[in-house]
Amino acid sequence: MTTCAQSLVRLLEGYGVDTVFGIPGVHTVELYRGLHGSRLRHVSPRHEQGAGFMADGYARASGKPGVCFIITGPGMTNILTAMGQAYADSVPMLVISTVNRREHLRLGHGHLHELPDQRAMVAGVCAFSHTLQAPAELPELLARAFAVFKCARPRPVHIEIPLDVLDMPATDLNLMPRSLPGAPAPAGASVDAAVALLNSAHRPLILAGGGARGCAEVLRQLAERLQAPVALTTNARGLLPCAHPLLLDGVQSSAHGRALIDEADVVLAVGTELGETDYDFFGLGPLRFKGSLIRLDIDPMQVMGVQRAHVGLVGDALEGLQALLGKVLQPSSRGRWAVDSVQRVNQAERAGWTPKQQGLQGLLDLLRDTLGSPILVGDSTQPVYQGASGYQAPAPASWFNAGSGYGTLGYGLPAAMGAKLARPERPVVALVGDGGLQFASSELIAAKEAQIGVILLVWNNQCYGEIRDYMQARDIAPLGVDILTPDFQAMARSFHVAHHRADTPGQLQDLLQTLKDTRQPVMIEVDARAYLALD
Repeated sequence: MTTCAQSLVRLLEGYGVDTVFGIPGVHTVELYRGLHGSRLRHVSPRHEQGAGFMADGYARASGKPGVCFIITGPGMTNILTAMGQAYADSVPMLVISTVNRREHLRLGHGHLHELPDQRAMVAGVCAFSHTLQAPAELPELLARAFAVFKCARPRPVHIEIPLDVLDMPATDLNLMPRSLPGAPAPAGASVDAAVALLNSAHRPLILAGGGARGCAEVLRQLAERLQAPVALTTNARGLLPCAHPLLLDGVQSSAHGRALIDEADVVLAVGTELGETDYDFFGLGPLRFKGSLIRLDIDPMQVMGVQRAHVGLVGDALEGLQALLGKVLQPSSRGRWAVDSVQRVNQAERAGWTPKQQGLQGLLDLLRDTLGSPILVGDSTQPVYQGASGYQAPAPASWFNAGSGYGTLGYGLPAAMGAKLARPERPVVALVGDGGLQFASSELIAAKEAQIGVILLVWNNQCYGEIRDYMQARDIAPLGVDILTPDFQAMARSFHVAHHRADTPGQLQDLLQTLKDTRQPVMIEVDARAYLALD
């Protein structure tokens, strides 16, 4: 007999899933019966939040949804933070959970892992949450989930399966994956209106966000044809090559960047919320546009958002950019405004950096240049915040972190593990502070167990450094931020992981050259004060 759980695994295989993250529990063992004999790799984190972050990193690095098997009740409350991060950053994630038997739902009889309404609890951090009532619904539900991932704003989807449904017979199900629709293209009339604005522009500017992640080549071509400076959000870094003459540093939140936005007579915003963590990080006030605004986004709620667009393009970013590229004209003459503006603004931004900021930027550039084309996955830590201003990623999907959007701690290590599983041929660095690592340190032994060759770089300043600076800048006496730091060498040893120290850029560079092809997880501990040569 083929059960519902076994059919689920077969369908996941059909949709191209190759990895599942989860911790077996008494309420999910039937799912694990289905995994036996399948092509799916199972990775066991040490906490369901880690499972969600691993799925997030896997999705960003691979472009495919990350999949989790999660137990009822505490498993779902544990993964909510990871789902919140993925929801904020539009990351595709499929969370399959169990739930109590149908006759027990919402009755409060004290059954194991019982919640009053698990689906309602999860609904705020996913595109949709659904309770499977019978095995016959399974093909439709999975098709809906993968349609969201492919042709809508990608966000987590939650499907919960009651325990009595999980092992029901499902012999007659059609286990062939459904043909998925393509992402919609913007309406032709809207494209023409946008083209008219762009063709008449003297100083066009492009703002690209995570929704444009798959559009690197067409975005570059459009920027070069328009001679438009391009500003990339955290989730869009790498869409233009490093040092491209039209590539701005992350200046959208700085006074220099705001001044350039004011100069632009037409702004094309692609796949970006225009939210404060990318555009008002320093508290300069709400973003304003003096020129005409064109918004291209697959989410109509964003196109109709608080930043009113003169032309709204609702549809897939790649389809929309290709349509624009096919119609915009090569300008007869726009002079050197774009190239000169990029050079001027980037120089002004970097000239204002303190010696500490310069040192942090040097750390990031050293990682990139030494490792070639690494994936840097960051937690909320000081080097990552500096990277929001100055890091130029070598390729798309090579720089992502929890320092913007939802902004959780504990993200960096497990997300880097997921990224390395997705892209084993590339060096992957988890850039994590000593405070943030303590949120997820247990996942280091999971990395060892699964033979995930991630480089864990611990930026050890023996405190919650970013928050400490924030408090002092506001004349608040630091409280609760000077934390006791573990012995990271002993931690690494107890997790069967090699530990190294690097207290100078030269030492770090030598270590990275030695470790860049590691097939085992390694920890590099950097003493922040020594590295930055601070008194």
